Amino acid sequence: MKQDASDAFPSNWGRWGADDELGTLNLITDEVRARAAAEARTGRWVPLAMPTQPASMLGGPFAPPAPASPPVQQALLYTGTPPMGMAELLILNPHHPGLTHLDALAHMPVGGLVYPGRPLTEAVTPGGVVHGSTTAFADGVVTRGILLDLAPGSRLPSAHPITAADLDAAEARSGVHVEPGDALVVRSGWTFSWDGGTPAPGMTVDAVTWMRRHDVSLYAGDISDTFPPMDPQVPMPLHMIGLTQLGMPLIDGVQVEELAAVCAELGRYAFLLTVAPPRLRGATGVPVNPLAIF
Repeated sequence: MKQDASDAFPSNWGRWGADDELGTLNLITDEVRARAAAEARTGRWVPLAMPTQPASMLGGPFAPPAPASPPVQQALLYTGTPPMGMAELLILNPHHPGLTHLDALAHMPVGGLVYPGRPLTEAVTPGGVVHGSTTAFADGVVTRGILLDLAPGSRLPSAHPITAADLDAAEARSGVHVEPGDALVVRSGWTFSWDGGTPAPGMTVDAVTWMRRHDVSLYAGDISDTFPPMDPQVPMPLHMIGLTQLGMPLIDGVQVEELAAVCAELGRYAFLLTVAPPRLRGATGVPVNPLAIF
């Protein structure tokens, strides 16, 4: 995929300046947060992260990971004998499909560039990520979340290409209109995976263009880009266009079944969404547990 501001694909390059690192998080204004806070009326909440169990690091904490390594590996450092407490060394892969994580804007370079058109060689140096990193998430994210359930009570067919029409239909069913600054949470009925044996549904360029038209600030869902890709020209629309051209952070690996059940029970598909990752600077991704509060 050719990558520059003149492409036919939707883009936010230059919208908030050449040095911008917040991307579509710029859309979350005080008014948007106030609208979101108004959705928290009952105090009921749903966590959206997948539970993750650390695996023991066989061979010691610095042994090379196995080819199919778990998202988090753990090595105990102390036995807990008084006066010492228990502690461990954790090594985690923030982009593992088994770990709910928030992608920073520098995660997906395309054509040697990252959002908003910054050369990768300037954004990522031997000293770490200096542009488009998790530093942008240090203050957390608070906005209104909207669940669009693409297959209520069921799941989409394998390899289903999700289009703007699918999102429009789900929005109509929800009875809530996606407003600028809202976070989009999508349910397809599939478990987030990179297994190409049974291809999951995936977003198309058309769907990502819909997100740009609605000025979505953040994407979270039980699906992401497909493997194998649906479109060889743009094999990863959410990452190559959503993340890199729109500057729209992505939460991969979200667990949405409980959320969908609560939304259906309450008849409410809008909620306060809080995302408070560790204040870890200079990385390309970070584990996160989003909370939907009703």
